[in-house]
This record gives sequence, structure tokens and C-alpha cells, in this order.
Amino acid sequence: MLHEVLLALTGHCGGVFKDNGDGIKVLEDLPFIHPSEVNVLNQLCRLGTLYRGFKVFIHKYGSTLSFQNAENAVSGNLHGMYIKAFCHGLDEVLQDYRQLLLQLEQDIIGDPHLPVSHIQSALQQYQLLFPALSSVIEQIKSHKAHGCYILDIIHKNSICGLPSVKEALNRVLHVCHGVMFKQLCAWLLHGSLIDPYREFFIQQAGGEQGEQTDEDVQDTQDDELGIMGVTGRQLQRLLNLSSMSGETPSVSQFTVQADLLPVYIPARVSSHILFVGESVQMFENDRHKPQAQKIGSILKNREQEFARALHELSKQSLFNSMEFESLIEKIRTYVAEHLWVLIVQESGLINQIRIMKDFYLLGRGELYLAFIDQAQQLLKAPPTGTTEHDVNMAYQQSARNVLLEDENFFQHFHLTVTSKAAEKKSGQAEDGTSGGTAETGWKCLGLTCTIQWPLHIFFTPNILEKYNRIFRFLLAVKKTQTDLQSCWTFQMQRKKKTLRTEEAPKWQLRTHMMFLVDNLQYYLQVDVIESQYGILLEKINSTGDFEAVKLAHEQFLVTLLSQSFVHMKSVSSCLSDILELCSTFSRLVNEAESANITHTIPQLQTIAKNFQRQSSLLFKILSSVRSHNASPHLAQLLLRLDFNRYFSTAGGQLGSI
Repeated sequence: MLHEVLLALTGHCGGVFKDNGDGIKVLEDLPFIHPSEVNVLNQLCRLGTLYRGFKVFIHKYGSTLSFQNAENAVSGNLHGMYIKAFCHGLDEVLQDYRQLLLQLEQDIIGDPHLPVSHIQSALQQYQLLFPALSSVIEQIKSHKAHGCYILDIIHKNSICGLPSVKEALNRVLHVCHGVMFKQLCAWLLHGSLIDPYREFFIQQAGGEQGEQTDEDVQDTQDDELGIMGVTGRQLQRLLNLSSMSGETPSVSQFTVQADLLPVYIPARVSSHILFVGESVQMFENDRHKPQAQKIGSILKNREQEFARALHELSKQSLFNSMEFESLIEKIRTYVAEHLWVLIVQESGLINQIRIMKDFYLLGRGELYLAFIDQAQQLLKAPPTGTTEHDVNMAYQQSARNVLLEDENFFQHFHLTVTSKAAEKKSGQAEDGTSGGTAETGWKCLGLTCTIQWPLHIFFTPNILEKYNRIFRFLLAVKKTQTDLQSCWTFQMQRKKKTLRTEEAPKWQLRTHMMFLVDNLQYYLQVDVIESQYGILLEKINSTGDFEAVKLAHEQFLVTLLSQSFVHMKSVSSCLSDILELCSTFSRLVNEAESANITHTIPQLQTIAKNFQRQSSLLFKILSSVRSHNASPHLAQLLLRLDFNRYFSTAGGQLGSI
């Protein structure tokens, strides 16, 4: 009977033990088994039932590895490297169980009269371990766990007070970490994402990776599950297989998948991993360029050193979070310092930022004054198919008028004319300006810039889009200011003639409008742009870390968007309406220059009432934040507008006819 017990413990039924659908159990009413032994035997049989389930799971998911296809993706079938690694680690843990059964068989052969309690005592630890392993498998199945999420499940279950369970799950986790460290090594040191099943927590944003043949994938996974020879032929072969899938994605097309990131790897560490891999990949992709060939590898031939360090970490039985973070930070620091030298010093980042300020932030005010004068007639009507070409010709002519034709960097900027209807259709962000009754060319104007290597990793498309949003708003303010100044010029010309009494309120309205727009322009250029630009330069010059510089630049743009009210819908909408009213007023005055001015008085009264309403709304919004520091920049704008309390005395209203 003891041999029957051992057979049941391996998941097979016999003459004494049967499985009727509820697991292996001893047959009832056997005369040679005492009723007190039935419970003990059924407890042992439960181990056999669980062991049989483990073998089925390992055979199903650990013996073969087919490439993920559309059917697997839809059905959510378990697949990939990590589930195979889990099966491999589980089989290693079960090997101890099989060895113990072999030893028990030898004990029984040596002493046929051994009691069942001897077997029960020898297998006592598995009464705790097997249910825990079964629970992990059920969680993987129920959650349809994929990739690094499997590491999360194993790690959480390993945190317990049962030494045998903790040790076994840590052994399984160690095997699964072999896959993760392989992927980490390829990503950190070579910028290559070896992830045919999309399991790594670094993913290509918005697209599937290229296809590989089943044979190549199977060979790749066999290498992944082997010993980590990161500096030998295996890694080179993996890189070659990765290159077979197609062209490597360009930089800034990767992201951290939060649902695949293990809980014991902090988000800041994952962002460092992403940064290092993207930086290395940029040099790998652009190695054919003359500039990249002069610089060489971004790691400066320290790949061997970092590979050995990763290899040593992968061999540790327990994942050491502190050593892992320390190594990632060491690699990140080295890459960041190298990039700082390349981007800031050798590529002239500060000069490029100054150029962006001159063109996107209207630092070259004389250029845009000339351009507004040149393009006034081109952009006052809705755009046509030739508007963009004509506008760029006017832009270049304006540059020649202000003696900018000799500056080569001007050739990298190009004006675009894109209707907002097209932007909404394509899902692009709006710049916050409100639309009037007609979409003029001014409302469709934008600015693009061609960035040279390697500054393209600093001025990404997302960064350029933020610059463009600020540019549109600043240009709208500048044009409105110019329009009102033209009205002032007309007023000065009319002073020599006899003015009708009804014209005085009109010029008072123009004065109020100009007061508001001039102070808004001064606030934007001095209190916001110049102030934040100085802070940015100070941060760039005080650090030798590329990531810190990039973060400071992103914060610079976020602050500009915030303090320019582009992100604040209430203030942005109010200011946009005010600017629109000012432009309409200027247009009416210019149109009436050679006509009877009294004909426009009803329209001007409507504009005045709307201007009063919008200026009052702006004053209320700005006054509401004066008492606290939630939006100190709004209080700063209020100080510019109400420095002598005239705004407050007038009840927050400007303009009257």
C-alpha cells in the first residue's frame, strides 16, 4: 500500500486511490485501512492532486513557446517568456519534491513496515508549500498575467511568514528575473528592446514591434532563460534577431507601462531606465551620421563594466533593491553627464534656447513688427492654398528689412497656416484663443522649427508644440497692440483738424484698450518670459546633469503656459475675447478713416459694452486670487493693471461711450 501512496503522491491513481473529479482520494470501505488512516491518506493525496496540476500547467505553458498572434491577444491566453520562466522555476522547486519521493521509496524498500506517519512527517513542509504555489498559479490564470506582471504576483505572495513558501517563491522569482535582466542589459547598454511578446515594462508607444519567425523567437527565449552571458555571443545574437524585426524605432517613442512595472522597482528608477535606453538608442540609430561617428559610443566603452555589474546582480538569489537602484543611478549619471557635455557645451544648447526665445517668444520684436505690417493684408481674410507660401515670403522679407538675412538659423523656421477645424479633426491641441465669426489667417498661423542633431532629443515634437502654443498667443497680443497703435497714429493725425465731440468717447475707449493690452504685453515679456528665462539659464549653468537640464526646460515651458494663461480656460477665454474686441475696434476705425465716422458709432457702442463686460470679468477673476498664493502670477497681472487703483475705482470696468 505504501507504494500506492507514493504513486498517488506523483499524481497517478492506482488500485487504492481514485479520482472521481474532486481530486485523488482513498477508496471508501477498504477493510485493510483503518478509518483513522483515511484522513491522513487523503491529506497526502491532496499533495498528489496539486502536484498533478503543477505538471499539467508546466507542460501546457512551459514546454513550447509559440509567437503571440491575434487569436492569443484576443483570448488572453498565457504566453511569453515570463510564463515560461515561471514554469521553469516551478519545475526546479518541484524537483526537490521528486527527490524526496525517491528517498521515501528507498526507505520503504529498506523497511517495508514503515508507518504512513513517516511519509506524512517527511512531506509536512509541502502541506504548506503546494497550496501557496497553487494560489499563485490561480492568480496568474485569473488575472491573465502577462510579462513583468507575473513578477509582481510572485513577489507579493513571497512576502509571508512561512520560510518554506518564501524560499520556494524566491527561487521561482530568481529564474524569472533572468529574463528581466536580459532585457534590461539589451535596453540599457545597446538601446535594443528585445520583447517580441510586449512583456517588458518599457514599451514602444503606440505600436507593435516587428514580427519574427517562430523558430527565431523560440531560440531567443532559450537564450533568455539561460545563464546571463551578456558580453558573449548570446547577446549579439539577440541583438541581431532584434534587428531582423525591422528598423529600430526612433527616440522618444517609448514609455513606461505602469501595469507591467513590478512594485519593487520605483517609478523614478523606471524613468531612469527609460532615459538611459532612449539615449543609447539615439546614438545606435544615428551612428552613420558624421557627428555621431566623432562622438562614438555614449557609454564610452564601459558596456563591459556595466554588463558585468548587471550579471552579478542577476546571479543573486534575492533581488537587492538598493544595489539595483544604485547601479541604475550609476549608469544614468554617466549617461546624463555625457549628454550634458554633448548637448549643453558642444552643441550650444543655451544659444539654441536663446534662438527659440527670439522667434517663438517674440524676443526679436522688430522682426514681428515688420512681419505684422507685411502680412496684414495676407492674413486678414480666411486662408487659401497659397497663403502659407505667401506668408513665408513675407516673413523672409521682414527678416531682410530688419537685417536678419545673414543669420543662418533663420532658415530653420517656417510659418504654417492650419485651420483650427483641421486641428480639431486631427486631435491636435488648441492654443486657447477664441474664434470669431470668421477664421482669419492670423488665427491659423503657427511656427515650426527644424532641430539639428543631437538637439532633437531635447527639443522633441511635444516641446515644439508647447512653444507653438505660446507663440500663437504672444503673436495675437503683439498684433492687437500694433493695431491699437495704428489707431493712436490716426488719432494724432486727426488732432490737427477739428474733432467732433462724439469722437472723444471713441478715443477714450481706444486709450483704455491700449492701457490693458500694453500692460498685458509688458507682463508677458518682462514678468513671465524674461523672469523665467533667467531662472532657466541659472539652472542650466549650475548643473552638469542632462536630465536636470531637460526637466528645468520642461518646467520653463509649463510655467510659461500657465502664467500666460494658455492652460487657464477662464482667463484665456476672457483675454481672447478682449483681444478680439480690440482688433474689431481697430478694423472699424481704419475702415472709417475715409468715411463718415458717425456711421460706425452704433457698432463702437456694442464693442464698448462688450469690452466693459469682459474687462469687468477679468478684474473679478484677478481679484479673487489676490488674497492667496494659489496663482501669484494672476496677482502680478492685476498689479500691472491696477497699480494706481484706477481699475478698482472704476468698478473693474474699462471703456465707455
